[in-house]
Amino acid sequence: MTDLGATARRMWTLFEPVHAVTYFAPEALGAYKEAGLRGFWRGYFAGRAAPLGDVGPAVVTASFHNFAPAFVGRAIPGVWELISPADALRVRSEGAVAALQGLLAGQEAGVKAAAGLLERALADPDCSGRVLGAANAARPAAGSDLARLWQAATTLRELRGDGHFAAVLAAGLDGCELVVLRSGADMERGTLQPIRGWTDEEWDAARARLADRGLLDRDGVVTPAGRELQATVEQATDRAAGRPWATLGEAGVSELADVLMPLALACAEVVPYPSPIGVPRPA
Repeated sequence: MTDLGATARRMWTLFEPVHAVTYFAPEALGAYKEAGLRGFWRGYFAGRAAPLGDVGPAVVTASFHNFAPAFVGRAIPGVWELISPADALRVRSEGAVAALQGLLAGQEAGVKAAAGLLERALADPDCSGRVLGAANAARPAAGSDLARLWQAATTLRELRGDGHFAAVLAAGLDGCELVVLRSGADMERGTLQPIRGWTDEEWDAARARLADRGLLDRDGVVTPAGRELQATVEQATDRAAGRPWATLGEAGVSELADVLMPLALACAEVVPYPSPIGVPRPA
């Protein structure tokens, strides 16, 4: 495979929308509500953190990286009084499957093929240093083809995310700085700040630190140096995400891209772009 990093980036645009239905599809959000988790963030933190077990806010903050600690603390550990991690995992999977049933109706053959190929890509994952990815990879095999598809996509996205945050740390960016830097590039502060929970004081201090490094200008817009750093982080993320695609091989990747593209396009109908989770449209 001539450019494993480029392959990893392209495949990310295809499997991430499948995973992302858990955040945006009404069926997935409704499943949390029916389980007694009122409000978006209770379901988000319970579902995404559940593979780690009954953990506290410090572990979740570290794993998710770009959320304010106080914001995480509003949900964790209190959410575990409302639902167990095991039940949160079940509700999350059931909600995602319900969403995919509607979005991917009539594409059962593609779902089955894509699930099998994604699982092949994950046959030998390198989970070293990837705690959230490892927790998802350790989950028991899913049942239906839709559940298998969603769980494989979820494991791949969390493995990639762990590698991304390692690259962010190597670039000298903390969680708030990462979000502030992005707001200077392609998404407004008014959108990003509330959904990551940073206070005005924390945000402005991070912005000042980035400006001191020459990564933002005085108006908070990313500078050429800032864009170069962002590109360096993304390139390192792509390189770190290459192992599954090397495992699958060039022919397998080509086959997977063919079967996954229509599934990704269907799932992308419920994902907003530009997306707060960073993924571009399927390509």
